[in-house]
Amino acid sequence: MLKKIILTLAFLFITPSIYGQEKVKKNIRASFEVSGVCMMCKSRIEKASLKVKGIKMATWDIPSNTITVIYNPKKVELTSLQKAISAIGHDTPLFKATEQSYNSLPKCCLYKTENVH
Repeated sequence: MLKKIILTLAFLFITPSIYGQEKVKKNIRASFEVSGVCMMCKSRIEKASLKVKGIKMATWDIPSNTITVIYNPKKVELTSLQKAISAIGHDTPLFKATEQSYNSLPKCCLYKTENVH
């Protein structure tokens, strides 16, 4: 009898905690423009993005010049990602590549830009 009571009480305390927990969504999807022109740009942009802690997935689309990332906002802010991308020579909405990083790109990767690099 005592064993039944203990099992019943244990069940009553465990069940609500199992079903009462909501799975918190940790990762967020975001997109923004990144200047570039070719497959070499795609590879460089995606690799640089994935090196940023908290970036789980990165895909840059050539025709639209849009990068889509899945990231953990507790580990990284998108400004950090945009800064990392601009450091390798590609403009983003928040940061422009330095003249030095832009000029270090292969000739096929030099994109047209409003600002003179």
